[in-house]
Parts: sequence; structure tokens; C-alpha cells
Amino acid sequence: MHHIKRQFKIPGSHFFLLGPRGTGKSTLLQQNFTNYLYIDLLKPDILRNYLSHPERLEEVVLANPNKKIIIIDEIQKIPELLSVVHSLIEDNLDKQFILTGSSARKLRKQGVNLLGGRAYKKTMFPFSAIELGDKFVLSDALKYGLIPVVFSSDNKNDALDAYVDLYVREEVMMEGLTRNISNFSRFLEAVSFSHGSILNVTNIARDCHIERKTIESYIDILEDLMIAYKLNVFTKRAKRQITAHPKFYLFDSGLFRKLRPKGPLDIPEEIDGAALEGLVFQNLKVFAEYNDKSIDLFFWRTKSGSEVDFIVYGENIFFAIEVKNSAKIRPADLRSLKAFSKDYAKSKSILIYRGKEKLLRDNILIIPANEFLLDLDNIIKS
Repeated sequence: MHHIKRQFKIPGSHFFLLGPRGTGKSTLLQQNFTNYLYIDLLKPDILRNYLSHPERLEEVVLANPNKKIIIIDEIQKIPELLSVVHSLIEDNLDKQFILTGSSARKLRKQGVNLLGGRAYKKTMFPFSAIELGDKFVLSDALKYGLIPVVFSSDNKNDALDAYVDLYVREEVMMEGLTRNISNFSRFLEAVSFSHGSILNVTNIARDCHIERKTIESYIDILEDLMIAYKLNVFTKRAKRQITAHPKFYLFDSGLFRKLRPKGPLDIPEEIDGAALEGLVFQNLKVFAEYNDKSIDLFFWRTKSGSEVDFIVYGENIFFAIEVKNSAKIRPADLRSLKAFSKDYAKSKSILIYRGKEKLLRDNILIIPANEFLLDLDNIIKS
């Protein structure tokens, strides 16, 4: 795995490195730093030591004056350590603190503001197509996703199973986020149908026979663990009536594939289409996070039913992107993009599809999915 260079830029000062388990946070740090003090809170004995005496951290740091980098892995396990870190930072010890975490919940409650805005907050995602380069295979990415622990496995299918059981369910149990794991498992299955669609909490509650409030708290949990994201609707200077509900995406197309139940009534193209849209989303997310400019992602949907999958909006960047899981483009496929550019003349339009040719039609760049994903940075910065 050591040969895949991540696009992530490491800040020069203190930072939180957040992201789901298995996305390569520790690997990234170990590749980029040599002389560091490493405190791994996933190790039970170390966890016990620091739980009983958080102030031990200060003793350890002061006893290692030559270690300029202090990495604390899975900091959310002992949020109390943050106040110790804070006071060490205040002492101006000429050290850089790097705190990794796979849950934003406990940190948000106690932590990030505890450091008095002294630390950047960075997020780690699965691999992007650009990072993988010639190792990127679209059909595999749609099926197994791009989570590093899965990608590097010889048996990706088993690795995905293990990922769901070990990380997703176990993380939720360990965080004590829900006592009812069978309800939560039922919810995971039901919410997978919302991947790439408008999030309808009432429907999910009805499908699972679980209260709406509980479903809302489950969705919060997925967001806190960075396993899922809500995508808001683009409303800036709206000229038409716009829908209010967000869309929902799991953070990785392989995870979506694994959670989504398949039955005789399922249309494979439908699942494939949602996986492709999710794959584009996760690559856009990497682009937005790793390119320091403030870039936001939205979707657009009018009350009359025009919908554009993604709006990429930032300083000097304004793109409307539609994803089609078909090899041929019909005039109807361009309709929503045209409606959007009529309202927003400054935007550029892209249609991603499963065909082979790159075309320019009616000012819309029509581009094969593979080509778009591998050249995303250049296309959007152009």
C-alpha cells in the first residue's frame, strides 16, 4: 500500500485528522513523519493507562524533548486528553500535535473548541481515482469501492463484509451510540435505498418499524462517524421553487453495495447507477476537501422536477454535473443541465456517462466516467 501517494496536504501546525476507520490515517502519518511520539488508544493497555491518568500525557511529552511530533490515534476514546493537549499547546513547547479520530461526535461535544481554534480540522477519505491512477478500475470501484483496507485486500468481498461488521457495527456499539444493534442493522439496510436519493426519514421509519426520532438519531450517528453525508440543495439566488430535502450518500460505493439488499425485483442498472453517482460524489468530496479553497457541493432540484446531481461551487469554480449510467445520451438527458445554465449563466455543464467518446453538445461537456474521475482536478480547475 505504501506506493499510493495520497493527495492530502499535511498542515504545518496542530491538526485533527478525522475520517472513517480504514481510510489510511495512521498509514499516512507514518509515511510522512519519522521522529514522532505515537500514542495508540486502540491498544487496550494504553487506553487504560490514559483513562485513569490523562495527565500522564504531559509527563510522557516532557520526558521526550527530542520528539517534535506527537500523534494521538483515536483521540475520541479519551476526550479528556484534549484539555491536556490544550495546555501543552499553550506552553509553546515547539511541538506539533496531530490527533486522529473516527468519530466527530465526542469531539464536537468536548473537543474541537477546547483547543481554542488552535488546530485545523482535516478529513481523510477513501482513495480517489486520481490517487490510484492506472490502478483505478471503474468496474471494481463500483463493486468494491475505494476504502484502503478493502482495496488492498486479496479478497475484497470478504474485506467489505468484515468492514461492515468490524467497523460500522462495532464502532456504533463501542461508541455506545445505540443499545439496539438489530434495529440499527435494519436501519442500515433501509437507508441504503436512499443512497443518491432524497432522504425521506418518514419512509425509512415506516420500512423499519422504528420511530422517526430514532431514525434521525441513527442518521446523525452515520454522519458523526463520517460514514454518510447529506447533500444540501443549491438555493443561491434561486429563480424557481426549489425542494427543501437533502440528498443522502454513504461515503463509499463499496459500502453502499454491501449494505444494499438485492432481491428478484431489483434492477441491476438501478443499483449500478446509484453506485456510479456515489462514486462521483466521493471523488468530488476529496477534491473539495483536499483543495484548500472553500469549495461546496450541492445538488439542484426544482419543484417542477428538474434535477442536477451535483453543483460544485467555490471561488472561480461553478459547475453543474449530471451523472448517467448509460452509454448513449438522449436529448432528454441534457434537459436539466440546460435549465440550470439558463438560470445560472456563469455555470459550466458536464454530463458524465458510460460511453466511450468525449463530446461537446449544446455547450455541455459529455465525458466518459472513467476519464472524468481520473482527470477531475484538471477538468474542474480549468
